[in-house]
Amino acid sequence: MPCIWKPRSGHGAPSDAARLAEELSVSELIVEILANRGLDGLEEMDRFLSPLLRHMAPPDEIPGLTEAAETLARGLAEGRTLCVWGDYDVDGITATALVKEFFGLRGMKVRHHLPNRMEEGYGLNIPFIERLAAEGVDLLLTVDCGISDVESVARARELGMVVVVSDHHLPGDELPAAHAVCDPRLREDGPYADLAGVGVALLLMTALNRLLPGEPVDWRPLLDLVALGTIADIVSLTGQNRILVKNGLLLIKEARRPGMAALKVVSEYDRQAELGAGQIGFNIAPRVNAAGRMGDPEKALNLLLADDFDTAMPIAEELNAINMERRRQEQDIAEQAFEQAESMRRKAGLVLYGEHWHPGIIGIVASRVVEKYYRPTLLLCAPEATSGLLKGSGRSIPEYNLYEGLQGVADVLAGFGGHKQAAGVTLAPENLESLRERFHEQVAATLGAEPLTPTLKLDHELGFSSINNTLLKELEMLQPFGMGNPEPVFATKPVKVVEHSLFGREREHVKLVLEDVETGARLSGKAWRSGATLTRDVFGRTMRFAFTPKIDRFRGIPSIDLRIRDWIF
Repeated sequence: MPCIWKPRSGHGAPSDAARLAEELSVSELIVEILANRGLDGLEEMDRFLSPLLRHMAPPDEIPGLTEAAETLARGLAEGRTLCVWGDYDVDGITATALVKEFFGLRGMKVRHHLPNRMEEGYGLNIPFIERLAAEGVDLLLTVDCGISDVESVARARELGMVVVVSDHHLPGDELPAAHAVCDPRLREDGPYADLAGVGVALLLMTALNRLLPGEPVDWRPLLDLVALGTIADIVSLTGQNRILVKNGLLLIKEARRPGMAALKVVSEYDRQAELGAGQIGFNIAPRVNAAGRMGDPEKALNLLLADDFDTAMPIAEELNAINMERRRQEQDIAEQAFEQAESMRRKAGLVLYGEHWHPGIIGIVASRVVEKYYRPTLLLCAPEATSGLLKGSGRSIPEYNLYEGLQGVADVLAGFGGHKQAAGVTLAPENLESLRERFHEQVAATLGAEPLTPTLKLDHELGFSSINNTLLKELEMLQPFGMGNPEPVFATKPVKVVEHSLFGREREHVKLVLEDVETGARLSGKAWRSGATLTRDVFGRTMRFAFTPKIDRFRGIPSIDLRIRDWIF
């Protein structure tokens, strides 16, 4: 959708920008970008540009972490059999891998369980807990789940298990009666409030590291797992997460982990390629996530824990094939969802349904619908065999709190959970039409009946003569980009479109060559999924584009390329 262009901040460069730039050894443009992100003064900017592990807050700032570590240490000293229970998404898989590898470094093997999405659903479940108890498990650690599993935790305790819950999701009205509950969201103003599940698992293991007998092990090699899981979970990449992810990306570049090297190869990167958060989020993480989305997260766990490249590569290739099938199904569902959305253009909030849509893919497609139509969206699929309820995923826009919106229609839902921008729902089939009307009314009451226009925040106007390798290297210092630290977006001065071509399997992407009207300098750029809107009619026209400059290393030859975000005539 076309956007309203606005400056990211009205402050502009600080008055002492030249001094700060000299002290930090960067350009004044970088200082202005940092200031517009709320960073004030030399120390804050320096810590942002150089996020060192020694800048981490004390781990015991996480509520319950000390008690959780002590409970685990005591249970292990008593000779209890430990099982770590994770989630089937990237965050849960990496958290499970991290715990297993930590204990492996200490010469200890622990059991694990990753639920099958299609058969067990999210979180703990009583039947498998009973099975674990029957097999001798009497110490249970959850990672990236458990905070809402009150009944399952109670059953585990009835069976004699010592239970430690580590999670990062919002707690409900009632906490599970575990022996220890470790969750940064129990304290919303804490330094770790935005931590992903794998980050909680890491800090819990660092605390446990000091309590177990023998010499503590070096936990820093686990940071690649933390970076992968944190980026995939789309949490804020500021504060403590920025420190963890920035250092983890260095390990992903080295790719000493065989599974990480194999993932880079099947994603068509060099084994030692330096990847940003965007490349991890759009290329590496989906291949890990595909396993859990399509049913079996064990494949992804085996890949991350593989001992050598020869073992890892066949698993990575299998995950790549699964991801290709996921993408095929995603495109089919997206086309059907777009068709439905077109017939509901007067709705302020969209509720779309497909009987045969895959429950592991509808969340991704919901994001694509929001991107295209810019309104809160729920996608639902066929009833679950066990419950008879429709299952759905929702995504929202920044201006609308989806969780609060669902609270307003809770009487027609069987259940829901989530946060401001994403949620999951269940629904009796006979309530589908009622939900469509009520959700529209709920969104319209908050945002108005007419759909909003998205806002694109710009960091600066930038002429082509200012875009060089030095600037691109400085922009890389601002990585990792993501929620809380958006990738810088610039506006061109007036430029002329001198070349236009389409590419991609469906010729859905656009490649342009743009010429700066003032200087005659030319740069190429790509507009993804814009073939239907950025047509050949723009050839020869003078326009302005919003863009992010990149180094394109396609076929091994580095060149400057623009990622085009929007355009105006």
